[in-house]
Amino acid sequence: MPDLPDPLTTLVRRGKEPAVAQTLRSTTAAVISYVVALSLSSEPVPLTAPLTALLVVQVTLYSTLTTSIRRVNSVVVGVFIAIGFSTMVGLTWWSLGLIILASLVIGRFARAGEFVPEVAISAMLVLGVTRVAESAWDRVLETLIGAIVGLLFNVFFAPPVWVQPASEAIEHLSRRMGRLLRRIGEEVEGRTTVEEAAARLYEARRLDHDIVEVDAELRQAEDSLRLNPRVKEGELFRVVLRTGLDALEIAAVVLRVTCRTLTDLAKERTDEPLFEEEVARALQEVFTHLALAVESFAVLITTQVSSNAEDAEDRLVSELAAGRASRDRAADLLLVRVLEHPRQWQLHGAILTEIDRILDELDVEERSRRLVDELDRRSREQQDRHPLLAGLRRRVRRSRYGWRSTA
Repeated sequence: MPDLPDPLTTLVRRGKEPAVAQTLRSTTAAVISYVVALSLSSEPVPLTAPLTALLVVQVTLYSTLTTSIRRVNSVVVGVFIAIGFSTMVGLTWWSLGLIILASLVIGRFARAGEFVPEVAISAMLVLGVTRVAESAWDRVLETLIGAIVGLLFNVFFAPPVWVQPASEAIEHLSRRMGRLLRRIGEEVEGRTTVEEAAARLYEARRLDHDIVEVDAELRQAEDSLRLNPRVKEGELFRVVLRTGLDALEIAAVVLRVTCRTLTDLAKERTDEPLFEEEVARALQEVFTHLALAVESFAVLITTQVSSNAEDAEDRLVSELAAGRASRDRAADLLLVRVLEHPRQWQLHGAILTEIDRILDELDVEERSRRLVDELDRRSREQQDRHPLLAGLRRRVRRSRYGWRSTA
């Protein structure tokens, strides 16, 4: 019997539906909302409906829901402002300025979010027509049609999950870190100039920008997993990727500190190697194992196929063990050299401490502990936020347990 496709494999493959799928979905939803508005609205050209649908059909179902609520809210507030102004003043330059000012201020209090300008736009469009009352309610109706069509479209034709782009971004970040670690390992053996050490420090600082971009990709992936009918265990996927990126971010910060320490050591030893030959070889082994461990860690948290994940975990455990052995050997050699020549001993200790921190962040048991803690934290937050739902779930569990116990 052939193996059934792993649901996580399917999830990752579906994440490759990017701009083309989103373009077709937005276009279809806009056309449908326009056709519906033609039959329900008295406006001859109800373009507000397709405009709303176009803006509501966002990349993820979660953002579609939140966008729909804020957009409808902003339009309704703008319509009521226009109706109020139409009963008191006409459309003049000063009344236009006054209605824009009032709309922007009231929109802030109405929690329209990024759609605060939409409050003023709705008020101006409604105030600028002759039949204010009829046009006002038509605009509200068209907005509701566009929002409902966009929402239903995302419910019945669920948007793609964006796990794959986020996974690729995490793996790209790990490869950048791995290349930097290998360069550091190559440069500790031999004479390293201050300029070369400073170049590695600059490269480590650029990782901050990469992490920001990866975080944006991951946020989009997290939103795509929320309320998505394609995904059954979205919470677990989000926690795995988020805790994994957090560990890589801490490792990148420690790596930047390591480059700073090596730059300081290069400034103190301009006419000699950073380390003696035997110590340098041991440190080179450490950084090589760290590079392989970082890359294996990224593969582990992004690979959804169980067999590949097991292979990545085995490689990670192996590289971490080899890295710790090389680190201990380098520490023993450094201790002997420091006792003989105690110059810059604090920098030697700092390098060993930073290596230990990276090894600890990538540790498999530490990763499992973080996963459990984060899942527990989110579960408690859900219970605090929705106590009635949590109580219902507990009653269901108790009823099931009682039925089984009496069977």
